[in-house]
Amino acid sequence: MSTEQQHWPGPLSAAVARLCTGLQPQVSERSAAGFAEVLRRLSAPLQVAVAGRIKSGKSTLVNALIGRRVAPTDVGECTRLVTRFQYGTVDRVEIIFRNGKKQAVPFEANGGIPADLGVDIEQVSHLEAYLTNAVLRDLTVIDTPGLGSLDAASVARTEELLGTRPETEDDDELDPVSRSAVAGAEAVVYVVTQGVRADDEQALAAFTAATASREAGPVNAIAVLNKADTIEPSSVEDSDGDVWKAASLLAEKQSQLLKPKVADVLPLIGLLAETAESGEFTSGDAEALRGLAKLDEATRETLLLSADLFTSWECDVPAGTRSRLLERMDLYGIRCALKAIDADPEITAGALRRRLLDSSGLASVLNRLDTVFRARADGIKAAAALASVTALAQTSGDQGERQRVHDAIEVLLAKPEAHQLRVLEALTLVAAGAVTMPTDLADEVMRVGSSTDVGEQLGLPGRHRKELTDYALERANWWRSFSSFGATPAQSRIAHVVHRAYFLIWQQLRSG
Repeated sequence: MSTEQQHWPGPLSAAVARLCTGLQPQVSERSAAGFAEVLRRLSAPLQVAVAGRIKSGKSTLVNALIGRRVAPTDVGECTRLVTRFQYGTVDRVEIIFRNGKKQAVPFEANGGIPADLGVDIEQVSHLEAYLTNAVLRDLTVIDTPGLGSLDAASVARTEELLGTRPETEDDDELDPVSRSAVAGAEAVVYVVTQGVRADDEQALAAFTAATASREAGPVNAIAVLNKADTIEPSSVEDSDGDVWKAASLLAEKQSQLLKPKVADVLPLIGLLAETAESGEFTSGDAEALRGLAKLDEATRETLLLSADLFTSWECDVPAGTRSRLLERMDLYGIRCALKAIDADPEITAGALRRRLLDSSGLASVLNRLDTVFRARADGIKAAAALASVTALAQTSGDQGERQRVHDAIEVLLAKPEAHQLRVLEALTLVAAGAVTMPTDLADEVMRVGSSTDVGEQLGLPGRHRKELTDYALERANWWRSFSSFGATPAQSRIAHVVHRAYFLIWQQLRSG
């Protein structure tokens, strides 16, 4: 298939694809094979890894994102493996072995990945799950083993995927393409619970630094504060005793702690999101909740005091039914449902499911996935591909080949339409701390590079074109001056990029 016939996320990806195609006849067979892999990845959907500590609720979030309870959430063989969920015309699971062989296995009767694969797991590289799911047409979701797990092999698999594992002498034997450049995820949703731990910060820093060490790379991470319903409101100042408000305030604090490693931290009740979004909430569940709503106030209050009392206290709703509700919704979700039924006793099962979904916080997470990842997929993928090309050239033993690749990249980046890649590179270097900037200037670099909307890039959303035009020129002049006076050499390189970004915005606004 020719470059023109393949589908690219946008003009930046198409430009990098043309660069790869043009270079293939000019480089070694090994490098050409690497460029072919870069082209394949470039035309594929954005690769988003869901990562975090063990038992943080990663697989539950994956199920909610996909809208199907397919990723195993109980500890077992499959939770020790990387699983890639991608679009396919037929639902199937393939075991990919370390020697390259593949073996198909059926989904379980409940639609999930089998808990027991029936193979030696130590010989397995990862799983490929193909689903006829519209969500996966432009987003491949990757479930990862937990960081912090006692299983060293599981942690190593996750670190390889994120590009945080140091390269070894065996890497070339395992993959002809640089492992950290091509095999790594292009974006990450990082899951935390309660407080951010030191190893959470280290993992995120390593992921960002792996990107920053390349030719280009965007800030391509958001974090989710999962299990928000378990946060004790009294532990969060100004929460007014409200669980969701406490979770939102804690997420804001964590966002300040993790920035600029992540674009945002969003509160989520993953279990509630999974149940409501994946079809696990049934009309029978709605009827059981209506039965609970009809109980006398004293019994209801007693049931909701704890999980043990909810399943063991005597009442008209069978204990087994209550256990199922608790497993699907936890006490917070049950309280939300009862509140909705109290307000509208005739509420339908569908409306109740939507109310639970609203209470989970999933809508905000999906919105940020759209604004941070999908809207910038072209830039993210183009930057990752350019990083792969650079890494391949650096491993070549041919100085002439390295120079040809370098020159081709410079020609590409000199074009005004490709300057966004320079901006993404600058943004990543600042975010990773590779170039230190004063806080206000670092925030400005992040703002200019983190949006495709001119008003948001300038920090003046909704303002009149004349005001935006004048401000863009003012900031272009300021950054040009800063690059010559007062900036360190590293800061000066960033300043040149930001100056040109403002200048191109100014030109765009004037011609528009």
